[in-house]
Amino acid sequence: MVGIKDVAAASGLSVATVSRALNGHASVSEAARARVLAAVDALGYRPNAVARSLRTDRTGTIGLVISDVLNPYFTELARAVEEEARALGFSVIIGNADERADLEDHHVRNLLERRIDGLLVSPADGHSPSTLDAAAGPTPVVFVDRWIAGADAPVVRADGRDAVRDLVDHLHALDRRRIAVITGPAATTTGRERLDAFRSALARHGLPLPEEYVGRGDFQAESGRLATERFLDLPEPPDVVFATDNLMALGALDAISARGLRVPDDIGLAAFDDIPWFSHTDPPITTIAQPTAELGRVAVRALAALIEGEPATSTVLPAHLVVRRSCGEPVAPTQSGGAARE
Repeated sequence: MVGIKDVAAASGLSVATVSRALNGHASVSEAARARVLAAVDALGYRPNAVARSLRTDRTGTIGLVISDVLNPYFTELARAVEEEARALGFSVIIGNADERADLEDHHVRNLLERRIDGLLVSPADGHSPSTLDAAAGPTPVVFVDRWIAGADAPVVRADGRDAVRDLVDHLHALDRRRIAVITGPAATTTGRERLDAFRSALARHGLPLPEEYVGRGDFQAESGRLATERFLDLPEPPDVVFATDNLMALGALDAISARGLRVPDDIGLAAFDDIPWFSHTDPPITTIAQPTAELGRVAVRALAALIEGEPATSTVLPAHLVVRRSCGEPVAPTQSGGAARE
């Protein structure tokens, strides 16, 4: 097997210089680094990651625990995390919690046992003992998208309150007054925040939110379908359904189509979390888009800073409304001017 001494001989440099070059030390000149890399490529040298981790107490690996790998939002988030981590020299191990706190616990424990350098978590709910322990422990932790209130770890998330307000302004301008909502689980920060933002936005226009217009979902398509079926069975059904998650919106669309109803002529539909499918449905779906890829990149950079012993603060990025035709043809811009139109 090719070893570091072979690389040193081929590059004409000392073993110590080769080691510093491979570990990214700033003391190595660019010319020397180039000679080392050329020798590495020519010899096919691959450093022993296990031995290096024992020397440096680093594994070059971070963990990512996401709530649902089948949700296109989290798929995009994971991709951005992997790309940014790779650019910073980290590998990523991903665990899928499937919206279950017990699976989240399992993945967090397993990742910590693997001696990861840091952990990114989007909690399934706020009651995972292992996640809470991790946030209070020595391994750097950053929450992304969702978080656990009171946990001592930075949070990288989007704020959708202004976008929800823009959505309700848009619906009000379309003379939509009976607006129902399908919420996420109350145990999640995003579930609570989006419902609170929706109530506040309705109140600005003096619009009520009757209890029968609130569907309790779980960020899964089936819950969106069941909630919408219940809405459609009401003596006075809503004229718009707002699903606070993309999968629940797809379930709502299934329920509407199964009744032979048309969007937006018979009932409008809006969603939180834009996904590529929404611009290709007929009609395209009005949605609130989060800066998903940027959230992933910022979260990785915050975690890398913690790993290096540097401070990292929480970051809040804005979401924005994307107006399409699923609630009716737009008639006027929103008051804040924050909506995009397609």
